[in-house]
Amino acid sequence: MLKTVLKSAAATDPGLIRQNNEDGFYCDPDRGIYLVVDGIGGQAAGEKATEIALARIRARLERQTGTTEQRIREAVAVANNEIFEAAQLHPEWAGMACVLTLVLLENGSALAAHVGDSRLYKIRGRSIRKLTHDHSPVGEREDAGELSEIEAMRHPRRNEVFRDVGSELHEPDDPGFIEVQSFPFEPDSALLLCSDGLSDQVESKDIRAAVERHAGNPEAAVHELIDAANLAGGKDNVTVVLIEGEQFYPPRPAAARAGLAFWSSRPAWFCCGLLIAGVGAWFSRALWRPPAVLVTPRVLAVGPGAAFVSIGDALAEARPGDVVEVAAGEYREQVHLKSGVVLRSRVPREAVLRAPATGSGPAVIGEQVKGAEMAGFRIAADPQLPLPEGISLTDSEVELEDLEVEGTGVGIEIRGAAPAVLIGNAIHDCVSEGILISGSSTPWLSHNSLLRNGRAGVAARDGAHPSLVGNVFEKNALELDGGNLDAIREMNFFLDTKPRAGQSANPAGAGQKR
Repeated sequence: MLKTVLKSAAATDPGLIRQNNEDGFYCDPDRGIYLVVDGIGGQAAGEKATEIALARIRARLERQTGTTEQRIREAVAVANNEIFEAAQLHPEWAGMACVLTLVLLENGSALAAHVGDSRLYKIRGRSIRKLTHDHSPVGEREDAGELSEIEAMRHPRRNEVFRDVGSELHEPDDPGFIEVQSFPFEPDSALLLCSDGLSDQVESKDIRAAVERHAGNPEAAVHELIDAANLAGGKDNVTVVLIEGEQFYPPRPAAARAGLAFWSSRPAWFCCGLLIAGVGAWFSRALWRPPAVLVTPRVLAVGPGAAFVSIGDALAEARPGDVVEVAAGEYREQVHLKSGVVLRSRVPREAVLRAPATGSGPAVIGEQVKGAEMAGFRIAADPQLPLPEGISLTDSEVELEDLEVEGTGVGIEIRGAAPAVLIGNAIHDCVSEGILISGSSTPWLSHNSLLRNGRAGVAARDGAHPSLVGNVFEKNALELDGGNLDAIREMNFFLDTKPRAGQSANPAGAGQKR
């Protein structure tokens, strides 16, 4: 991929009316991925739909197989179908869905995917153009010129949509589902993705003005736009993602074009007054807030010849948004996950974690961690240095993806209230449970493989309520303290066992409690 110098920023806000925020966004400048999602549904359903969409789309786009359009279509379709399946599994989430706008930048061009009424704007040459079409009755009339922008913003049916992600099953190429388009992304242009919390409150001309006013500082523009939406009423959640090309500059002001004629028409005392006021402002600068500094995420390399020899040293240096990338090899150390930091194996399953030469305990620990991710590692025990647990998570929001856990006591243990997300992991031949969940935890387990684990593939106890979708159980038990077993059977694959509430699905493991 040809790299260009881009500046970007993103933020989301619940607004002034709603208590919860069903919007979400994802930005990966290294891969050129930018996404805005707006959840639909009562209670926590909209937030859950957004969470699923962000995780599934991100996972598919990061796997760079197939053409760019295939990746985008498959990503949105996978998210759509998993949201639909989750709603079938949980009656309290009935009707949940989302709308979204996605852009993937590559080699000076952009490919966008869009479903619903979130929007994509392009700003260039003192103009703003809406690139997406609103999939709504009011939006269609606005696009056709039957309604002005102001009339559409004030229309009582503004929030209705006839396309969404999650209300019914779809294939990637279904007609009338995903709107896909490609277009050039010039160095002197900017792209803005937003939820309808912005476009229903702030006119496009004012959006353009804010972006141009802060050209070179996208974070300031994003926050001004969110403030403008709230000043206009803040009736909805509002999310804004802004990407600027390397030559996107502020427009030349009229005063600069007029030159000295401007000043010659003002009395000298007025100029002096301005000068005095400017000096006063400089000396009172502690009273005004300087523009925010945008911190660029870093990739911290670990391995032979890299900047860091150990994973622990790299994590100690990492700050939120950074990626710790680990080269192939064996690492005998205990890893402590860090909030907001991605830990990944450069080559999937080639970075292997084993028990440290001294001490004991899990290979990986996450305690009260928020927004951390771990992907691509293999965690393996050996007879000389056994591992009581592969991964231990307590009160942590962590996403674990494409891991292999082999031969430990418990493969992955999840305790406490915060949810975890486990996607596409292989957990096998553990002495006790493959995945052990306890407390009020509600983790999301999707497309994991549970094979030959001693007491159970998955065990949920003490009030834990995991969501299970697309997991494969073979030579394994499933222990649950209740749940919709018919839905679990339908949504997962049991090659040689069936789940039963309150006890192991494997008679040999029945009644065993850890």
